Amino acid sequence: MALASPASPSPIVIQMPPLTSAGTATTTPKDAGDFATAPTPSGPKATATDKVMSSAANLAQLLPTGTVLAYQALAPSFTNHGKCEDTPANRWLTAALVAVLATFSLVFSFTDSVVGPDQKLYYGIATPRGFNVFNFSSEEEKQQWDPSEFRRLRVRLLDYIHAVFTAMVFLTVALSDVGLRNCFFPNAGRNTEELLKNLPLGMAFFSSFVFMIFPTKRKGIGYTDTAPPKKVVI
Repeated sequence: MALASPASPSPIVIQMPPLTSAGTATTTPKDAGDFATAPTPSGPKATATDKVMSSAANLAQLLPTGTVLAYQALAPSFTNHGKCEDTPANRWLTAALVAVLATFSLVFSFTDSVVGPDQKLYYGIATPRGFNVFNFSSEEEKQQWDPSEFRRLRVRLLDYIHAVFTAMVFLTVALSDVGLRNCFFPNAGRNTEELLKNLPLGMAFFSSFVFMIFPTKRKGIGYTDTAPPKKVVI
């Protein structure tokens, strides 16, 4: 009976990492669980989209959180995902949504939060005559406040500036939405596309500059400011 010859050992293959155009080797994953990073998209279209999205994200930080979340939740349905050619009702619903949320952004700029004499957090809105608190639970709580404190928290010129720019910022964020742009500008020309693409970039810089030069001390409803609210001094 002939004996089977032992199997010859398989040749050892050493795989060298491919060289890039610059002559350097690309790195490979160290372990089996590691994954190689995917190449980042390149090209003018990807760069422009990334700029618009990053600018819209930076602008959203200057807005009340409730308005941004409401728009993100309702806009896809109201715009029918950007297909409004055969449904004019979607255009009206989208326009109403943008107008209402822009108004909320405008009004929330005049709101403020204050810690009262009883260490309770009170919310209110500033008016030219004073400060109207929303959550007084009784007349006794209102009597603990000094009337001069209401006059000190009245609306000022800086509040109007912030309110106007906040509304403009929200409109810019809304125009950055692809669904809204496809709904209202389905056949936009090159000039319109460039305007809608670069508007968030310019508005992000200009609004950030205004809010940096003229900061506000109000901590209104919906704003994610971690600084402690003001206290009433009696």
